[in-house]
Amino acid sequence: QVQLVESGGGSVQAGSSLRLSCAGSGSPLISSAMGWLRQVPGGAREFVAAIAWSGLATDYGDSVKGRFIVSRDVAKTTVYLQMNSLNSEDTAVYYCVAGGSTSKLKEGTADYWGQGTQVIVSS
Repeated sequence: QVQLVESGGGSVQAGSSLRLSCAGSGSPLISSAMGWLRQVPGGAREFVAAIAWSGLATDYGDSVKGRFIVSRDVAKTTVYLQMNSLNSEDTAVYYCVAGGSTSKLKEGTADYWGQGTQVIVSS
């Protein structure tokens, strides 16, 4: 059974940086892409970033390209999201997701989801 537990969310000022972590457990993660989606209340889920099981390929949503960096540890069960130059539009609940390929995560059809961690950016 796969479990994903996010941490690192919080409230920051615009222009700041924040690093999210997602600790995963379960053998399927080793061969799964991992990544992040986000959602604001009443809004649609938005793809943020994903990284392939190998760690060699990444993909980003257009709104975060050049500001966010996704990575995963050597054991391939923990994924990180380094968020730089945050602005108010980055305010959302961030969900750790996993399963299949980075394309699958980008489509929003991940096999596994975390509970989410809140990020609030004030201007």
